[in-house]
Amino acid sequence: MIRKPAERSGPDRKKKPFMRRKVCRFCTDKKLDIDYRNPRVLRYFVTERGKIVPRRISGNCARHQRQITVAVKRARNIAILPFTTAVS
Repeated sequence: MIRKPAERSGPDRKKKPFMRRKVCRFCTDKKLDIDYRNPRVLRYFVTERGKIVPRRISGNCARHQRQITVAVKRARNIAILPFTTAVS
């Protein structure tokens, strides 16, 4: 079987650029609190379409990501945060 140049393995293949690891902002700043009544903090973790931003993108640790998920869901239920954006 003849290999194409793009299927090389070993030292010739291209490597991904080094991406800096994101740090949980709640672990670094102990004064910052996750609360469902504070929509200003929760807005950073919700997309324009209303989806909760995943851990790998937001950089949160697992513990704080779970707390954010619960807080966003509570804020949605009492109408502090919208479920989706209004599309007209």
